[in-house]
Amino acid sequence: MNDITRKIYLCGIVPVIKIKNAENAVPLARALLDGGLDVIEVTFRTSAAAQAISRISKECPQMLVGAGTVLTRAQVDEAIEAGAKFIVSPGFNPDTVKYCISKNVTVIPGCASCGEMEQAMALGLDTVKFFPAEASGGAAFLKAVSAPYKNLHFMPTGGIDPGNMMQYLSLPCVAACGGSFMAKEALIDAGDFTSITRCAADAVRRMLGFEIKHVGINCDNAEEAANVSEKLCRLLGLLPDDRAGATFVGTLVEVMKSPFRGACGHIAIGTSNPDRARAYLEKLGFEFDESSAKYDGAGRLNIIYLKDEIGGFAFHLAAK
Repeated sequence: MNDITRKIYLCGIVPVIKIKNAENAVPLARALLDGGLDVIEVTFRTSAAAQAISRISKECPQMLVGAGTVLTRAQVDEAIEAGAKFIVSPGFNPDTVKYCISKNVTVIPGCASCGEMEQAMALGLDTVKFFPAEASGGAAFLKAVSAPYKNLHFMPTGGIDPGNMMQYLSLPCVAACGGSFMAKEALIDAGDFTSITRCAADAVRRMLGFEIKHVGINCDNAEEAANVSEKLCRLLGLLPDDRAGATFVGTLVEVMKSPFRGACGHIAIGTSNPDRARAYLEKLGFEFDESSAKYDGAGRLNIIYLKDEIGGFAFHLAAK
């Protein structure tokens, strides 16, 4: 992934927007930012698209703006001139893709077949749009094609909603989901940006799936840890899972055999994607201790601690 597609991946959800009135562009972008989304795709399906992209680019620099439904070279030029940082098309047009590459602009073309995916890969692309997602086989199709195309990432769009979003986002091959469900056309037209913020925040919560995974208790030594874990097992009716540095009481409590992070212990926050969760929390001002980070074989973040304690507890993100 390049810097653009990496940011799209970390955002996880790309609002696909049809703006009829450019006056709504900046309030809409700010509403999405307030809801936790900092990527937007403005579709070239109205005459206001270029002006909307220009306004968002200038007044909301923290928002990564792309142009969608781009079908021609002329639209590519118009989108770039307006400030678009990436181009999305509904289908795979080799001429348009090559033109974007020649302009050194990130392009994410629509691909609904293996043949189109191979053409995209042959041109050096590693991220494509899967459209229309639900009508083309959905998450099951992407899971199947991800086996032969291990280095290709997808942005499924079309038929995505809060009910099926995680079917896609749980797949390692999915870079992000595109959709309009968090900023529907009727809400934009009505200027109901409060509802858009609420819908965006709800989508982000669903995507991150935060939950308390376990609580860590610090003990001075292994003998004390054995006593604490034995009592907790009896109290909760759970079995001990003895490990080198700690004993787990079921999956609820980690009893440390020696002093560990946090004056009062630590709390593990489970999340569907620690990379996205970290990016989201950093936007809120939280800092992380990079020395605590642990990654899987594919380079995805598994565990990382917050830099500061909260209420005497160390907190860390952990993949579910």
